[in-house]
Amino acid sequence: MTTTTSSPMTTTTTTTDAQAARRAPVWMHGVAAAVVAASATSALAALASAAGVSFADTSGESIPVSGFAVLTVAFSLVGVAMAAVMARTARRPRATFVRTTVVLTVLSFVPDLVVGFDAVSAATLMALHVVAAAIVVPTLAKRLATTR
Repeated sequence: MTTTTSSPMTTTTTTTDAQAARRAPVWMHGVAAAVVAASATSALAALASAAGVSFADTSGESIPVSGFAVLTVAFSLVGVAMAAVMARTARRPRATFVRTTVVLTVLSFVPDLVVGFDAVSAATLMALHVVAAAIVVPTLAKRLATTR
């Protein structure tokens, strides 16, 4: 739907349907970003593991490389769902989504710090959280409107 409003001084055109169509496939872009992020975190985890990072906690349990892909996809899909909800309910969907995901990314560091990983493993895990967020968050954010 295109609405044009004219006055002697200004002309305003609103194309809500075009904007909505351009931003509609949030989930599709989110799923693609999740796959890219899972591939990136898995590859980086494999490289870190080959370089000697253990990813083992104090009990000796180690995170398998495949676990990085699974968890990255799972939490990325949570982000996709959040973006979809915020697109429909938040007054400022993009800003709300970005602020929320930044806070959640920082909170995702807590388990890495308290589970009992050595310093190198914890730092690598936190870096991998940032890598995944750096791929998924901007992809989803640019699909969201600045205001609703």
